[in-house]
Amino acid sequence: MKNNACPRFLPVLLATLFVFAPGSGSSAPPLVSPDLVPLVKSLKPVVVNISTAQGTNNKNADEGDDEETDPSRPNNPKGSPPPGMRDFSFKGTPFEEFFKRFFDRLPDQGFKSRSLGSGVIINSTGFILTNNHVVENASEILVRLSNDEEYTAEVVGKDAKTDLALIRIRAPHPLPEASLGDSEKSEVGSWVLAIGNPFGLEATVTVGIISAKGRVIGTGPYDDFIQTDAAINPGNSGGPLFNLEGQVIGINTAIFSRSGGNMGIGFAIPVNLAKQIVDQLKSHGRVTRGWLGVRIQTITQDLADALGLDKRHGALVASVDPGGPADKAGLKARDVIVSFDNHPVDRMHELPTIVAAAPVGKKVDVEIVRDGSRKKLSVTISEMKEETVVSTASPHTDKGPLGLTVSAITPKLRQDLDIAEDMEGIVITAVKPGSSAYAVGLRPGDVISEINRNKIHNLNEYQRLTKGLKKGDMLLILVMREGDPRFLAMKVD
Repeated sequence: MKNNACPRFLPVLLATLFVFAPGSGSSAPPLVSPDLVPLVKSLKPVVVNISTAQGTNNKNADEGDDEETDPSRPNNPKGSPPPGMRDFSFKGTPFEEFFKRFFDRLPDQGFKSRSLGSGVIINSTGFILTNNHVVENASEILVRLSNDEEYTAEVVGKDAKTDLALIRIRAPHPLPEASLGDSEKSEVGSWVLAIGNPFGLEATVTVGIISAKGRVIGTGPYDDFIQTDAAINPGNSGGPLFNLEGQVIGINTAIFSRSGGNMGIGFAIPVNLAKQIVDQLKSHGRVTRGWLGVRIQTITQDLADALGLDKRHGALVASVDPGGPADKAGLKARDVIVSFDNHPVDRMHELPTIVAAAPVGKKVDVEIVRDGSRKKLSVTISEMKEETVVSTASPHTDKGPLGLTVSAITPKLRQDLDIAEDMEGIVITAVKPGSSAYAVGLRPGDVISEINRNKIHNLNEYQRLTKGLKKGDMLLILVMREGDPRFLAMKVD
């Protein structure tokens, strides 16, 4: 893809309309409001409207009405949305108050569901970047350009873990293409523009600033969002976030909202991450990630003190997958990873992204702090599997209806996961990405000790309690994680 084909915003256009001038004697520069008209005119052609249709088994739908989706109504997307807000059928539960996706999808009465979203053209031959949840499970994808030309699109590749997808249309002429910027260089306080199709209103432009960077909002291990107060709403999903040079710096993906509409807290995937994903999707149609084979956790100040760290930084190794790359290299639980492949690891959430980007088979240096002393180990990176499994399957495992693979607490699991001798229940060994269980935060290593106030002592009791569950059933689950109890509510897929 070219990174310089998109018209750029001329600095002279920023000159200027004063909206506020500090009093005489102030050293602060005057605030100015940029003239964005030329920039917006140049950017609109690279933003597209995406509508999709999916088959559905909704046999209860009324017949005879085939109207377009009401874009003001939220949807029930799959994927890995923030815990508890992937479906408005949670309405009335505490989860209604949390994060949610903002892509519209509503079953129509023709046994299809229709969706609306946005995308950005990144190559003149028709490659378009959007969110995975915009095109997920789509049987038809229709792209409408700013000049009203319409094309059927094909999916080149999708990546649910980052919620990115690459689609392609084949137009008989070269298309305008966006310039991809450097999200690492963008700074908090910088002006940004969002262009998309909120509520089906095509080519809507909103303006704001970068409110924060590196946001972790609970959508998955690769959270690193740009937060903005530029208004984004249902239908903006997959649309670009531009800087004032006309470069894409993010892909609008999620909002925080209590009402379903904009509250000035939106999140965009950094374009630097998107570039890595797009290159792989374009070449292979899938994403290959490096795998280290450790389970990590955040280091609190108390943990830093207990571990003898000079400051609170790094990623604490909670457990090491037997036989994995880290195990073979000699990493142990309680090690603190402070550097990986010469990339410093200041915060826990940074490590998964760095490891994922490491080429499979590459030998990298991992710097750790063990018992107060620094040490460097050499690790050969393996390929990450789709599901992270705590231990190998055994005769005591069960794949139930919740998107979970669970096991009885064997002596080995009790030892490996440091499960207390008096703790009873069953252990989660794998969680299906995109499932409700994943969305509410259940993870491998959690011990389920209670479902709907029924104690679980063994695998048979778990199977009895989950047998016969139906789609839409609500469950209250008590899990033990690292010895701490927590309740989670989830809806059966």
